[in-house]
Amino acid sequence: MPKTREIHLQSRPKGLPDRRNFALIERELPEPAKGEFRVKNLYMTVDPYMRGRMEERESYIPPFNLNSVLQGDAVGQIVKSNHPHYAEGDYILSFNGWREEFIASGNDNLRKLDPSACPLSAYLGVMGMPGLTAYAGLLKVAELKEGETVFVSSAAGAVGNLVGQIAKQKSCRVIGSTGSGEKVNYLTKECHFDYAFNYKEVDLRYALKTGAPNGIDVYFDNVGGSHLEAAIDNMRRYGRITCCGSIANYNAIEQSPGLRNYWEITARELTLRGFIVTSYTELQTRFRRDVGQWLKEGKIKYRETTYQGLEQSVEAFLGLFDGKNIGKMIVKL
Repeated sequence: MPKTREIHLQSRPKGLPDRRNFALIERELPEPAKGEFRVKNLYMTVDPYMRGRMEERESYIPPFNLNSVLQGDAVGQIVKSNHPHYAEGDYILSFNGWREEFIASGNDNLRKLDPSACPLSAYLGVMGMPGLTAYAGLLKVAELKEGETVFVSSAAGAVGNLVGQIAKQKSCRVIGSTGSGEKVNYLTKECHFDYAFNYKEVDLRYALKTGAPNGIDVYFDNVGGSHLEAAIDNMRRYGRITCCGSIANYNAIEQSPGLRNYWEITARELTLRGFIVTSYTELQTRFRRDVGQWLKEGKIKYRETTYQGLEQSVEAFLGLFDGKNIGKMIVKL
């Protein structure tokens, strides 16, 4: 019987996760039965939201089980099939990441992929869940209008850089915050942001006032904390804030204090709206059409930071919280 390797959650992290919370497990993989097929994963994703699933708490998605394989999007290829509609050689998008191979049937929420449409790894980033998150959060949730001023935090990440580039397609002024000079250059020179800054080296409020002297219409929040407070102080009247993530708080041991400038939400008549990308799957067709076309025309650029091998997947995940990625963090298996 062939063997495969998987990453299991061995213990629940307290604060920032470390390698001791995970285990690399080898197990036997049965041959596919009738109506089943075996998939060899080629690429898998690691994403900040996975940190929340490591906590035992009620949320929009169930927590990971201890001593069980983790989950996440992955792109694989069928290597053996006993299924009439899935052939050997087909490429598959699944939610069976963090493992080298798996057995599936036609009822596993899988999607066949076209390898000629874009690089396979792009289905985990710009043409996958992060891409749809940017597209839906900006155009549907924030109701972006042409010519507005947009601020996005964690702007060099998988979601943030695409938010800014989509806004540029709508003739908007775009400001981004990030954590290094290299990433600032990436945003301004490759992604064509109008203004970007390293939040570790400047005062947030001053930087936003410099980049958006007339105020911000839309803030796409991936960070929370001090970024959210600074954005509120620079919002224009009737501005909209899309709450996508709060990576500044994901590893906090104690609950962070509330907004100190909460009153400004009322005074400026702001709208704050959270969203989960799975609530906007009806936009998939439009998203793939629009972003796919922008990619073909060279109007959108993307980068990936790639780690090699399943044994490096934990390092890749931890790297998200150290800012080691530009664009999408990918593990090539």
